[in-house]
Amino acid sequence: MIAAFPWLWAVVLLLALALLSASLRIFREYERGVVFTLGRFWKVRGPGLIMIVPWAQQVVRVDLRTVVLEVPAQDVISRDNVSVKVNAVVYLRVVDAEKAVIQVVDYLDATSQLAQTMLRSVLGKHQLDEMLAERESLNLDIQQALDAQTGSWGIKVSNVEIKQVDLTESMVRAIARQAEAERERRAKVIHAEGELQASEKLFQAATVLAQEPQAILLRYLETLTVIGADKNTTVVFPLPMDLVAPLLKKLAPASA
Repeated sequence: MIAAFPWLWAVVLLLALALLSASLRIFREYERGVVFTLGRFWKVRGPGLIMIVPWAQQVVRVDLRTVVLEVPAQDVISRDNVSVKVNAVVYLRVVDAEKAVIQVVDYLDATSQLAQTMLRSVLGKHQLDEMLAERESLNLDIQQALDAQTGSWGIKVSNVEIKQVDLTESMVRAIARQAEAERERRAKVIHAEGELQASEKLFQAATVLAQEPQAILLRYLETLTVIGADKNTTVVFPLPMDLVAPLLKKLAPASA
């Protein structure tokens, strides 16, 4: 029969090649194939070359590499009733190909929607100052909350990064005024501490000088020297007699 119709050989060969092509699948190192037999889960295959039964088995290809998922900007109301817009980036990967195919329709979209909800929920428990100053702690809280939910989908959320916190113009001005007031407060405190230390040193110096009248006189004369050397002008500087009186008393017996 086949000898009578040589073209049948070509038909048989083409059918064999088509059957072989439909049976073979090649998976890269970072890919896995979830195989279903007559609609029921059979096993996860790959990487490398695998063979399936055409029409009886179907295979779903799953990528195991880390995926960067950008979370759209969300309107968040902080615990101190400040409205801000926050966007973030989520790093995730498939750790269980079977669950990623069977347990959820589209794990990327599901994780994105869950990340938006978690972003509003977690940040809403914190004040604005914490959002701006404690991002690492907030990133960890969001990552742990996401990972607890996506574990049943075979998804591992490895990291969450808050990219930007956008404030309204009025809130930016209020924060600027607050920062300026804080700087003024610190400057006044530092100035007051300096005045206190200076007054303590002056009190100690006055106590020492009061114990020896001659020391006061020497200090008086030193002040005159400094003033005379500073400017070439005539300076009338009164000489208190109470400074000179002790010296005169000591000199009086000698002159007598």
